[in-house]
Amino acid sequence: MINGKRIIVVLPAFNAEKTLEATVRELPDLVDECILVDDQSHDQTVAVARRLGLHVVVHEENRGYGGNQKTCYTTALGRGADVVVMIHPDYQYSPLLVTAMASMVAYGVYDLALGSRILGNGALRGGMPLYKYLSNRALTIFQNFLLGARLSEYHTGFRAYDREMLTSLPLSLDSDDFVFDNQILAQAVLFGARIGEISCPTRYFPEASSINFRRSFVYGLGVVKTSLQFRLAKWNIHRASIFRFQERQVKESAAPVLFENRR
Repeated sequence: MINGKRIIVVLPAFNAEKTLEATVRELPDLVDECILVDDQSHDQTVAVARRLGLHVVVHEENRGYGGNQKTCYTTALGRGADVVVMIHPDYQYSPLLVTAMASMVAYGVYDLALGSRILGNGALRGGMPLYKYLSNRALTIFQNFLLGARLSEYHTGFRAYDREMLTSLPLSLDSDDFVFDNQILAQAVLFGARIGEISCPTRYFPEASSINFRRSFVYGLGVVKTSLQFRLAKWNIHRASIFRFQERQVKESAAPVLFENRR
């Protein structure tokens, strides 16, 4: 626990047998529970997760990356999470930073914390392919123009969420594909969530998961569509279904601002 808040880590998994144990071994002791949702892996991911003592949920059929996360958050909230930390089990992000990420939310400084691969210029040093880096930067510039959130990146797989925010967004209406990550961020911005970032080193290696160029292109188109839908909703011209929820005023926090978006 942190500040009396129950911390649950969720791992959306697909064929993570080779990297799961390394990821779990680096989770800090303050984590109250770790949940793995398996999306019909073809390897021994479920067996490894059970050996490590994780709470395991197995999909009866493959539901996609977004569908996996929906189960992650529903399960974590149902098991009493106050702060939900999502990290990919492919050991691409550092689990050692869970403490910092969860603290940003547990102490009420932010509603949503992001582990950014771009802050600190660690993405290319960590092996991010150049085309992925350039597309990340181009999409982020485009999104910052339309969403106005001034984030360093919108595409990280390492995030910490406040319970209230997760329960206030219509996540069931979001995509079951990779663009889910982007839709939930756009929803959070429209909701008025306070979003913080922390620099997170990244590792690219053969066992780390990565979508191919074709799926990256489809994801990019989805990001553009989501950003345009956000701007139309913000201008009250048209609200796509994923943006049909009650917005709120951004809360003023008495806590000191430890991290700021300066992008």
